[in-house]
Amino acid sequence: MNRSRHITVGTPVSGQPTQTSVPTVEGGQSSPIVTFSSRTAGSSAGRIRLLYAALLAVASAAAGAWLAGSRIESPADLAARTAAPQPSPILVPVEQRVLSANVITRGTVRFGLPQPIALAASPLKAGPGLVTTLPLRNAPLNEGDVVLTASGRPVFMLQGQVPAYRDLTPGVSGEDVSQLIQALKRLGFDPGPDDKVYTEQVSAGVAEWYRSKGWEPFGPTREQLAAIRVLEREWADAVKNKAMAAAAVESADGAIQAARATAAHNVKTAGIENVARLAPPTSDSQQADAQLRLQSERAKAQFAATAADADLAAQIADQAMIALDPRQTETARNAANAKLAMARAAKQRTLLEGEMAVQAAERDAQLSGRRAELARSAEVAARVEGSKAVRAALDAQKLAALDLKMATERAEQAAADLAAAKRRLGVQVPVDEVVFIPSLPVRVQEVSATIGGSATGSLLTVTDNQLAVDSSLPLDAAPLVKVGMPVSIDEQSLGLTTTGVVETLATTPGTRGVDGFHIYLGIRVDQTPAHLEGFSVRLTIPIESTKGAVTAVPLSALSLATDGTSRLQVQRHGTLEYVTVKPGLSANGYVEVAPVNNHLVPGQLVVVGYNYPDNKSQR
Repeated sequence: MNRSRHITVGTPVSGQPTQTSVPTVEGGQSSPIVTFSSRTAGSSAGRIRLLYAALLAVASAAAGAWLAGSRIESPADLAARTAAPQPSPILVPVEQRVLSANVITRGTVRFGLPQPIALAASPLKAGPGLVTTLPLRNAPLNEGDVVLTASGRPVFMLQGQVPAYRDLTPGVSGEDVSQLIQALKRLGFDPGPDDKVYTEQVSAGVAEWYRSKGWEPFGPTREQLAAIRVLEREWADAVKNKAMAAAAVESADGAIQAARATAAHNVKTAGIENVARLAPPTSDSQQADAQLRLQSERAKAQFAATAADADLAAQIADQAMIALDPRQTETARNAANAKLAMARAAKQRTLLEGEMAVQAAERDAQLSGRRAELARSAEVAARVEGSKAVRAALDAQKLAALDLKMATERAEQAAADLAAAKRRLGVQVPVDEVVFIPSLPVRVQEVSATIGGSATGSLLTVTDNQLAVDSSLPLDAAPLVKVGMPVSIDEQSLGLTTTGVVETLATTPGTRGVDGFHIYLGIRVDQTPAHLEGFSVRLTIPIESTKGAVTAVPLSALSLATDGTSRLQVQRHGTLEYVTVKPGLSANGYVEVAPVNNHLVPGQLVVVGYNYPDNKSQR
């Protein structure tokens, strides 16, 4: 509030100055104004006009002084007004977050890769069947469903990684049998334990499965039954051969005993003869006996020669009578000639035998000294012959035993083959009546077979209900991505966010429909409630991650000190100070930091820059 202070000096006297106060607004104080009073009325009016003129002059002077004062600045004021404004730091909090470097691309969603359904000809059947029914396009197929029929037989669909490549019959084993057993269990049938072997219990489960679908199970064929009969005959022959070989072994045992007995007898006889020959002569009668034997042999030879001469003379006479008798036939003459020739030959033989006997007797008499040597040689020969006979009998026994062993093995093998063939006579699954698919259910995408066509080769194509994404990567980004990496999938227009995994990554640019500057990328989509087939989606693949939440700050908060270390400017207790840190993974504008000596906690403020106010705005 402005106050007025009035000051009066003396009493107004004519012609004397009078001091009065006039209120002013400057500083709330009153400035004393000197006025003069007049004793006359005319002089009073002049004084009033003079007073107003003076007041006006003073007001004008004050206004001019104020205006001039506002235009005048000191050097200090001028420096303060023209100096740069003080910048203010931009502070952001330290965060705890997961950092990951990403590869981002786009792709088109589709159902799983097409899988052809092909059938192979079954050796259990005379030939491939003819297609009688086919599924409709886009028809869903679940485990145990009949895909199609061929010549009145079904083709079932089961889940399994190993494709059907052979007939599944009792006795076979392998991964395909295990797939069949697991499928039967999922369908509610009891095939027994999964030993990867097609047992009788598996056969019973298959029969129950077929009948539950309204089909008769596939039983033994005529060829299999005929093969059983052949195996039965082979087994019977093998058993007979085994019995014969056993009899031969027994006979060989007897032959060995006989050979040993004969050898012993011959050796003993040779020994006795040797003793007899080695006995020295006891009297002159033995020499006389030798001479008598020699004379006897000579007499025998002479007698035989005389008898031969008589017989020859008789034959000559008979031949002459027949030759001179014209009534004799030519045959009689020939016979007489032949008898005459025989008589002459007999005479010659008799003469030779006589001479030989005489010579033998003479040698016997002359070589009596060599009888001992001959006797010993005979005994040795008897022993050798006996040993050879025994050895031959033993060899025959070994051969008989070998024949028996081989005959036994053949009989056992024939019995095993027969038993195995009989086991295979149960219910069977021909290779052209089952299809194994890695993932079920599926949908029919395309039908290439025709009704009445041959049920072999590729018949139709199915895709699973698993969504997949076809995409591509630039050549520089492809080496960063590996099969099995997780993928984030989103589409803002659909409000969709889901996940997937890298399933396929081509090794060559320009394959599977992409250009030569890109690599094909296939993504398997996880479960999603939205129908995305045909939509374009964004794919984010983290190629490096901190594997958990770490202390992170914006990249702009990191600076380099003069010694080459990294540092942050941190606000503590209203002041800013530098903290040395060790940077880690950098991604999406953030960097992982770990303080070297100081303490850094989430929520603490760090400087990422400064705000410089506009100088003009401060004037």
